[in-house]
Amino acid sequence: MTVQLRTFVRADESAVVALWEEAGLTRPWNDPHADIERMLAVWPDLLVVAEDAGRIVGTVMAGYDGHRGWIYYLASAADRRGEGIGRMLVEESERRLIALGCPKVQLMVRPGNEIVFAFYDRIGYERFDIGMTGKRLIVDAPAEAVV
Repeated sequence: MTVQLRTFVRADESAVVALWEEAGLTRPWNDPHADIERMLAVWPDLLVVAEDAGRIVGTVMAGYDGHRGWIYYLASAADRRGEGIGRMLVEESERRLIALGCPKVQLMVRPGNEIVFAFYDRIGYERFDIGMTGKRLIVDAPAEAVV
């Protein structure tokens, strides 16, 4: 495996969004291009890609709010799953968060996505029994698509 991890650059955007779509990470109510823009405005060094021979084969986006870090958009190309790319990306995100002084990291997994839960179990993440609540402040999509 000759995968190299590096910080996202704007030329990666189309390939990154295509990978997110392939991995089933996008939703009609979230514009992935807007998510990238928002990320670049606050933590540009926390959007990481895995590249092999010029091809984007993985991504991860992390964030830090001063209390905890978050992991989003972890994806690896379907034909490259099982090679450790996801683990490499999570570890790189953790390194970058630690460098910022981040004491803990967490993420959200949709209910029933046992494959993803099992991945995080294997790399030392702990499941929490918590409820989530939220409120959309900026609508990226038509109202009928917003959930």
